Amino acid sequence: MQKILVSRCLLGHRVRYDGGASGPFNQLEQWIAEGRVIPLCPEVAGGLPTPRAAAEIPGGQGVQVLDGTARVITAEGEDVSAEFLSGAHQALERVQKHAIRIAVLKANSPSCGNLLTYDGTFSGVKVSGEGVTAALLIRNGVQVFSELELAEAAIALAALNVSP
Repeated sequence: MQKILVSRCLLGHRVRYDGGASGPFNQLEQWIAEGRVIPLCPEVAGGLPTPRAAAEIPGGQGVQVLDGTARVITAEGEDVSAEFLSGAHQALERVQKHAIRIAVLKANSPSCGNLLTYDGTFSGVKVSGEGVTAALLIRNGVQVFSELELAEAAIALAALNVSP
């Protein structure tokens, strides 16, 4: 059975930076019942506490953090790049261990955003780009969706289940 990596906050776990959660969602609950979900919060896995200071990537590009040309910085100015990178690599390890090809990650997050992230000014401005974990997973062939794209994720999963 095809497993799916899912951000823990989308499952109702209170692991967001502000101590909150963003779910659960009906589609994710169905996948839990089917035994498909592998949960992970990359930021917590990387060693950050809950709650924690908000963090953003100046320029908003997780791929640049992976390549060492950008950092993840908190609103207080602390560099948390190492924790974000550790969490991203732990996500990749789970993906490889379970042969995961689809992930559903938190939209706009500096770890998990798949289409947009915040620009690093802590002003609410979003830019096109991926968070650190999303960028690493995409780089390794995983299809990454957000909670705003659950229908698309379900279609992708169905396509995998009928593939040889």
